[in-house]
Amino acid sequence: MSARLSDVIEVLDEAYPPRLAQSWDSVGLVCGDPADVLDSVTIAVDATPAVVDEVPEGGLLLAHHPLLLRGVDTVAASTPKGALVHRLIVSGRSLFTAHTNADSASPGVSDALADALGLTVEAVLEPLSEPADLDKWVIYVPRANAEAVQAAVFEAGAGHIGDYSHCSWSVCGIGQFLPHDGATPAVGSVGTVERVEEDRFEVVAPARARAAVLAAMRAAHPYEEPAFDIFALVPAPGDTGMGRIGTLAKPESLRAFVSRVVAALPRTSWGVRAAGDPDRVVSRVAVCGGAGDSLLSIAARADVQAFVTADLRHHPADEHRRTSEVALIDVAHWASEFPWCAQAAEVLRSQFGADLPVHVSTTRTDPWNLGHETCGDQS
Repeated sequence: MSARLSDVIEVLDEAYPPRLAQSWDSVGLVCGDPADVLDSVTIAVDATPAVVDEVPEGGLLLAHHPLLLRGVDTVAASTPKGALVHRLIVSGRSLFTAHTNADSASPGVSDALADALGLTVEAVLEPLSEPADLDKWVIYVPRANAEAVQAAVFEAGAGHIGDYSHCSWSVCGIGQFLPHDGATPAVGSVGTVERVEEDRFEVVAPARARAAVLAAMRAAHPYEEPAFDIFALVPAPGDTGMGRIGTLAKPESLRAFVSRVVAALPRTSWGVRAAGDPDRVVSRVAVCGGAGDSLLSIAARADVQAFVTADLRHHPADEHRRTSEVALIDVAHWASEFPWCAQAAEVLRSQFGADLPVHVSTTRTDPWNLGHETCGDQS
């Protein structure tokens, strides 16, 4: 039972596309030879010595958090992270990271968190707008010449939508112009207002083909000065991005919902803390696995009653409570992302089945190991 590392990487890159990663992030293969044959995959939030101990020799560790993120100028075995890299390489183990690309993917980290809490995902909290890199061309041409101009721009790369080519939309109208001294009109004469039956047709084209489409249009167009517009298209929000918005099957009080969160996530020293009216009815919830206080203002406008995330700081939380009725539920960073491990495991199992054993590490890599819970409503 085995699979090549390169085959596993291909599956992971399709599930968690590297292009979705933030510019500051470091994702992908950290160590290992893509040509190697893997005997197993172990999945964890963090690559720690205890987790590495769980990875069989010749196995892959799939970690959510990058081991090497900020500037690294050494992986000497005398440094903690360097020692871990050496242990991995010497034992034939590999390390692969899916971080903010897994956060934004669909399904991704926040989908897994929502599912663990019994939420049905309806929308992305902060949709990721991937570059459209498309223009829409609007071209006005005498009806008799419309077919020739369309053929020219199609040949230059315009008119492709998905698996279709030669796509356009046309409408007929009357074009009007007045040639002045110096003009050499193809239709009409200088000093006389001319009205011509024209087609207005629209096509899309890759932005990179802008110069080619323009040259082709001008060469095929009968007019000395063709009338046209170029619109750079803004991409429509998709199903990728940070955080999710989901609904509960039945509304419940904030107090009951907080208990739901406590029961759904692994226990940590950080625990679960909440801010809001304990009796407020909760039916629609925003979630963000990992640190989510950058999304507080978005959650406040999202028509939800509660926001579940991690690492909420005092001042942003305080400002939020002063201006919004959306309750806050703060959990441990590790706990909020742990459900993703099972999701990633299912991605691999559905692809490789019994050929590749996949194990989710239950080792708690939350750095906090001591805590004291204060019970009761402190409001």
